[in-house]
Amino acid sequence: MEKIKINDIELAYTRRGQGTPLVLLHGYPLDHHLWDDVAPLLEDAFDLILPDLRGFGESTTVDSPFTMDDYASDIAGLLDQLEIQKAAIVGHSMGGYVALAFAKLYPERVSGLGLVSSQVLADPPDRKEGRYKSAADVSDKGIGGVVETMTPKFTSDERLQAFARETMERQQPAAFIGALKAMAERMDSTPLLSSLKFPVVIIHGEADALIPIDRAREVKNAVPHAHLVEVNGAGHMPMMEAKEETAKALKHLA
Repeated sequence: MEKIKINDIELAYTRRGQGTPLVLLHGYPLDHHLWDDVAPLLEDAFDLILPDLRGFGESTTVDSPFTMDDYASDIAGLLDQLEIQKAAIVGHSMGGYVALAFAKLYPERVSGLGLVSSQVLADPPDRKEGRYKSAADVSDKGIGGVVETMTPKFTSDERLQAFARETMERQQPAAFIGALKAMAERMDSTPLLSSLKFPVVIIHGEADALIPIDRAREVKNAVPHAHLVEVNGAGHMPMMEAKEETAKALKHLA
């Protein structure tokens, strides 16, 4: 992987393909390898940029608290380094929160937006409290509890569960803690939706056990021009559970 220094961290990324710049942002608590299956189906149409969000994969993090806006600022800095003025930004789950923050902060730099297994709502109070409890548990006991809890919720496919488990187990506790707190404090992005004039793609597994598909339908209702794909039988990882269908949908951003 290549690395750049930005915002007091080292941000790691890979780049492949040619065409419209497309940034693929992974979810919590994973890394850019989430996109490995679908990337080969996209590189004929896109200049793919696949970063590890701060703290995850080979990227470093900071000890102080940070926000979704900080994650988005990291991506803006990466695009600056690559001399890319405008790109399509696609985010999976937490990566979708980062993509929404990027679209809010840098609308002139967005050629299209993709939300995969994500949502625009902020955490309700009980969910917010749960994230802070999870962060405290990781600080006290390590990441094992989160890994055990989340693995079966990603997908019912045992092979992909193994992938999710192995990916999570590679991550540093600081990445979990920072991301949990940032997600807990994120803003409701619903007000942003009416301003989205560029292409929007929404991809969601019908059987998603982490973020209900109703969240995707709500975004579609708020953004009538959005292209919504509901993936039958898929859980929280449609880019691996249904890579061809996911790739076809994302090509609406080319």
